[in-house]
Amino acid sequence: MEVTESRQSVRLGQQATDGCCTPCPDSGETEGLSKVQEVLQCNQNEGKTLQTTTPPEGKNRRSVVSMPVINPDRLRTAKAITNKAVKMHKIFSVQGPYPVIRAGLRARGWVEQHMYRPKQHAHHRHSDESRASCNDAGDSDDDDDNSDDVEKEPDPDGLYDLMSRLVRNEMVYFYWVNRRETINSNSLQKEQIINHFAKAGSFTTKVGLCVNLRNLHWFDSADPDTFFPRCYRLAARDEKQAFIEDYRRTACISLLKYIVEREQNSQGEGTSNNVRTVQDRRKRCKRQSRPVVLSQMIDRALKVCQEFLESVEHRDIDISLETPDTLTQEDWTEFIDNYYCVVHGEAQIESSSHLVTCCKAMLQQLAAVSPQLDIDGTHNIWIIKPGAKSRGRGIKCAKRLDQILRLVGSDSTLTKDNKWVVQKYLERPLLVYGTKFDVRQWFLVTDWNPLTVWFYKKCYLRFSTQPFSLDILDSSVHLCNNSIQKHLRPSQQRHRGIPEDNMWSDEQFRTFLSSQGRKAQWETVVVPGMKKAVIHALQTTQDLMESRKNTFELYGADFMLGRDLRPWLIEINASPTMAPSTTVTARLCAAVQEDTLRVVLDRRTDRTAKTGDFQLICRQAGVEVPQYIGVNLLVEGFRIKQPCPLPPLRPSIFSAQKHRGTIKEKEAAAQKVKLLPKMVPKCAEARLKNTSSGGLPPPPPPLPEPPLFVPIETFTLHLPMTVNASIRLPLHAYSDSVLLYKRRTEVSKVPSEKVQSCPTEKYQDLALLLDITIPKRSKPAVTGSLSI
Repeated sequence: MEVTESRQSVRLGQQATDGCCTPCPDSGETEGLSKVQEVLQCNQNEGKTLQTTTPPEGKNRRSVVSMPVINPDRLRTAKAITNKAVKMHKIFSVQGPYPVIRAGLRARGWVEQHMYRPKQHAHHRHSDESRASCNDAGDSDDDDDNSDDVEKEPDPDGLYDLMSRLVRNEMVYFYWVNRRETINSNSLQKEQIINHFAKAGSFTTKVGLCVNLRNLHWFDSADPDTFFPRCYRLAARDEKQAFIEDYRRTACISLLKYIVEREQNSQGEGTSNNVRTVQDRRKRCKRQSRPVVLSQMIDRALKVCQEFLESVEHRDIDISLETPDTLTQEDWTEFIDNYYCVVHGEAQIESSSHLVTCCKAMLQQLAAVSPQLDIDGTHNIWIIKPGAKSRGRGIKCAKRLDQILRLVGSDSTLTKDNKWVVQKYLERPLLVYGTKFDVRQWFLVTDWNPLTVWFYKKCYLRFSTQPFSLDILDSSVHLCNNSIQKHLRPSQQRHRGIPEDNMWSDEQFRTFLSSQGRKAQWETVVVPGMKKAVIHALQTTQDLMESRKNTFELYGADFMLGRDLRPWLIEINASPTMAPSTTVTARLCAAVQEDTLRVVLDRRTDRTAKTGDFQLICRQAGVEVPQYIGVNLLVEGFRIKQPCPLPPLRPSIFSAQKHRGTIKEKEAAAQKVKLLPKMVPKCAEARLKNTSSGGLPPPPPPLPEPPLFVPIETFTLHLPMTVNASIRLPLHAYSDSVLLYKRRTEVSKVPSEKVQSCPTEKYQDLALLLDITIPKRSKPAVTGSLSI
């Protein structure tokens, strides 16, 4: 039956007003439309399709619901796609504006189930304290462009929304969220995939990375000081004191470097910021009331550096703990003040060639044990980071020790939770046209056991808007986060070679290196250094992570380059921003998301599938993890006790006679022992008959009478924690030996039966094998086995 043009579209709003529905020609289509009607009724509760008309004056107000128009052809298409996706377990859910992920999954036959979030949650997220409580979530650097709201993508015919409603009750098999606390991974089934690992704060937080990299020597022979600037937690007492000692020692080394560089009058790019112009050298230190004795300062600095060398080479182990320090607290206060005047304030000083020679010799020794000597510079600048904030918020640079300690103590909440981190600032980074930059490098972790890491071949540079200067410690100069720099206007003094959007791709940076004659160092120094730093950071936290199959996570590592192009790891960010804020990020962020789906999804079904620009750089051997049995452990075993010495059972004279006996006598005695069981007295036979008939046994004979021997089975009484010994005892007519025997056969099962002794006058030259069991710390009474 043909369907007219007017009946191809069914207005569900007519059912709400007229109470009837236009009949459809196909019964299956009618059933599908009725199902869609039920599905779309949910829109009324969400307030998305409600439209209230204003009635005329004097009439009752009536709400008219305007429902969307459902095309039967579009409905059939939606049902076919969703049915196939449900059978193949291809239902996904995405939180946040990730159009590339949605498009890539839909191209692979996946259907989205929308994840709706409360509107007030988005406003709460952008507050400064939104991440203060999410310590384990990591220091995500999501820009303000990202939000938890579902992005309104182009959907002119409403097909995506319709399919989402059709699969609203199906299980989601792929989650992509921008915060790990959104989904509880412990509640997921094994086949469900999620893009966040649990408990990743061990390396994605400033505190976690600072602490765990100190344990690198347990996992690898590499030194973390070669790729990670030294870092301290100021809230911990021991680390705070270690930082103070490091600051003082760095001040001594900076003084020596300043004297040498001042003499050499270096004008290179890396040292031009440390040599003052003639006009700046006319400044005087306002705090200095008396002339600076440079020789005394250099002598103290050399002593401190010498002590540091001895401690590094372990030559100070014989020094007593009671030995006084080289400098007292008052000496340090005076030295630091003079250091500020010399290096920072440019006090008038005069140096001799002898002092310069001593400084050069000490610096050569320090260079062999201190890999960060070159990046330290001469200003002793440290960067203070609050561990509970992200996107560069709250980060400051400071030179003076009292200023750093006062800044950390101002926030009691962060101090109490050990969130403050102070890190040595790279005073001599590689500059591009006199401007500081950092490198954003992506890497993907698809498994923790075995550790599997994918390194992305593409990266991009982020520039600051102001020229680099150590005299100005403003965030616009020293912080390259796009969330900070995008709100600032580029300086007029900045080189025009830096773009206005403050970003370069790696291709543009390699072109710059080629112009400097250093193009080959990108592949030989920069890239290998970044790979090693990433692997080392993951090695130290591998045993702290919860390894869950069907889980992956994309991270963003921030690096700075030294003048020798050596990369220095600054931090690792969870949930790196994918916002197309510039032309560079619009291209690279889309590419890395698409390549992530290739590694995670395409490679699951086809190991030969292309992985784009991702390169596998680490895959360890799998380690079998024992089953978790809880914290209550049970150890079973027996206590080992020292055995007690046995008391002597006969005089040594009889033992000597035994050894002097001939072999024939021993054989004859053995034959006699075998014949004894056949000689049973009549009294014993009568006793056995009474026992078998059920009557009571007769009373035991008096002690003076000789005992009656009854053939019984050998028995051994087993008691815990005892010592067993087998002793061969000869019986002699005049011996003091005793004979152990049992009154009746039932005694073999009763351990408490008494054991009596009797003389053995008629039984000479008999050897009895006794198995004597002696309990430890018990009475001398013994029990044993008798073989006759």
